[in-house]
Amino acid sequence: MSEIRYCEVSDLLEAREPLAEMRHHIHQHPELSYEEVDTSRYVAQKLEGWGYQVTRHVGGHGVVASLTAGTSGRTVGVRADMDALPIHEQTGLAYASVHDGKMHACGHDGHTAVLLGAAQQLAKTRNFDGTVHLIFQPAEEAGSNSGAEQMIADGLFERFPCEAIFGLHNHPGVATGTFGFRAGPLMAACDTVRIRIHGRGGHAARPHLAIDPVMIGSSLVMALQTVVARNVDPTEAAVVTVGTFHAGFAPNVIPEEAVLEMSVRSFSATVRATLEARIRALVASHTEGYGASADVEYIRGYPVLVNSEAETEFARGVAEALVGAEHVISPFPPIAGSEDFAYYLQKVPGCFIRLGNGEGKPMLHNAKYDFNDDNLTIGAAFWTRLVESFLAKERA
Repeated sequence: MSEIRYCEVSDLLEAREPLAEMRHHIHQHPELSYEEVDTSRYVAQKLEGWGYQVTRHVGGHGVVASLTAGTSGRTVGVRADMDALPIHEQTGLAYASVHDGKMHACGHDGHTAVLLGAAQQLAKTRNFDGTVHLIFQPAEEAGSNSGAEQMIADGLFERFPCEAIFGLHNHPGVATGTFGFRAGPLMAACDTVRIRIHGRGGHAARPHLAIDPVMIGSSLVMALQTVVARNVDPTEAAVVTVGTFHAGFAPNVIPEEAVLEMSVRSFSATVRATLEARIRALVASHTEGYGASADVEYIRGYPVLVNSEAETEFARGVAEALVGAEHVISPFPPIAGSEDFAYYLQKVPGCFIRLGNGEGKPMLHNAKYDFNDDNLTIGAAFWTRLVESFLAKERA
């Protein structure tokens, strides 16, 4: 029997400069969530030129490119995100954003270029047996009603069936080209809470005639920290952070209202439910104890991202074969950030992977961040090899 040869990083070396050009073009022309018109068109045209069956406007500006080789009928999906952030770039790069206040500060330009590199290589070699669906997703940064939700609602998995789905995100602070894997919960659910405290305004010199929402809100900030400390199992992880506090307009006036906004993160559905129940109860009883009242707006964001066991082990094996076990971290530590790839994993088994963007590099969502071009060929080779391995041809 002949041995199947899978993609190596060296197979993509000649593609490095073209991939960098693609990445720099996308980086220079960032588009925010729901606005990815030009990026979507650019991606679709590249894929059509390589012979893919391309479907545009899936869930908004989403693009799905399908390629079939052989006759097995098996399927796999790979996803990249395309949107940028409302940040003014401060990198000073020759290919820095030409749009003020818009920047690829999370590396979605790199994720897209990496998957385009794999797309070109897969079209060139067709060393697989089945159908691959390459999913280029808009609006990952939206926080709610995201691109993943919209693509699923638009029949993504009914129109483009996937036995499994895989995604990837760069990770500053970890050595370039190092892959991270974790089965089970990898990234947190993220909910936003807005609390409006209704007091009674008055003169600062006569506090006994008012109900001070500033004082109530200040004590509530501290009380809310007990939710994690005293209501969540110490072996579980959770975060309750008050990020904004707005009240008042003059030093000699007790205002009518105070508004707090919070970020609440968790790694299990049970803990997530506990946090919401305790926050609502605590806000109600705390404000009532001071003679005030409060409205709570609890906005559920992305759910916990849970990687399936078999697909995580499979992807880890692909990475070890490609770059060596010394460049693989498993298990990778849980991440308190959130990701709408979680919605895909609620429908289809799969794995979301981290890829080191370099030690000492600016962190994600930083005005000086930039995707590491050294990852372009590594990432493209990984996706190519993963598809080839998942849809492996029978040995002759």
